[in-house]
Amino acid sequence: MNESQLTIPNTTELEKIALDLRRLALKIIFQAGSGHPGGSFSAADLMAALFFGGILNHDSKNPNDPKRDRFLLSKGHVTGIYYSVLAKAGYISESDLDSYRKINSERFLSGHPHPKTPGIEIASGSLGQGLSVAHGIALGTRLDGYDSKVYVILGDGELHEGQIWEAAMSADKFKSNNLIAIVDNNKVAQDNITKDLKDLEPLEDKWKSFNWDVHRIDGHNMKAITEVLQLPLHPEKPRVIIADTVKGKGVSFMEGKTSWHGVAPSPEDYEKALKELV
Repeated sequence: MNESQLTIPNTTELEKIALDLRRLALKIIFQAGSGHPGGSFSAADLMAALFFGGILNHDSKNPNDPKRDRFLLSKGHVTGIYYSVLAKAGYISESDLDSYRKINSERFLSGHPHPKTPGIEIASGSLGQGLSVAHGIALGTRLDGYDSKVYVILGDGELHEGQIWEAAMSADKFKSNNLIAIVDNNKVAQDNITKDLKDLEPLEDKWKSFNWDVHRIDGHNMKAITEVLQLPLHPEKPRVIIADTVKGKGVSFMEGKTSWHGVAPSPEDYEKALKELV
């Protein structure tokens, strides 16, 4: 989608969509008895804006259109939110979600994304690799003569991986301005607070030192999200959006807790969470 085609998104409607996505992700994680609610909820607003805010050029009826924008979920364990988005966007049906994390799922709705699932570009979840793949796709679409953009959501814990910074250097070298990385900076890794593992700050300065176009926002402020996603591409630099988020956002007893990284809710917690997601 060209900048001239962009319209002002309805942020209130996008907030409602993000809430619906959280409820749906919670439901399928509960039904499966496994999954990652914390990171799904922190990314929900970002993914709602991308897929339903007129940002991402995509068509569920023509998912292999070579001119499409690409979306990659590098933090591939949060398929609860990813599959919920794909169902709401029409790539799969909501009834398909009943097979989430089940053997022989017809739509390949495994715990990590599978490229046989409509709307999914790559298998992901081996953390630290998504930015490299996204950059390769960005180069490829440019060589093919398309003006496609490539969006990739990274977890903040992934930034501990050296491969992230190798990809950052390469994207600068090739002036890959059609590459947009979004850091879901929820500050909680699998089993610890991210900064207590390795402190990433000053995060903006790190990306600037790699010559990226750097923006930092509140990752739960829909107006801020849509405004930064609608910015014209930088003439030469790849872009990174550092989105400060809350792990488990929307459910008070999950917010900021390492214990909700990869745990399905009990029946009691499920009902409590649903009452908060209204």
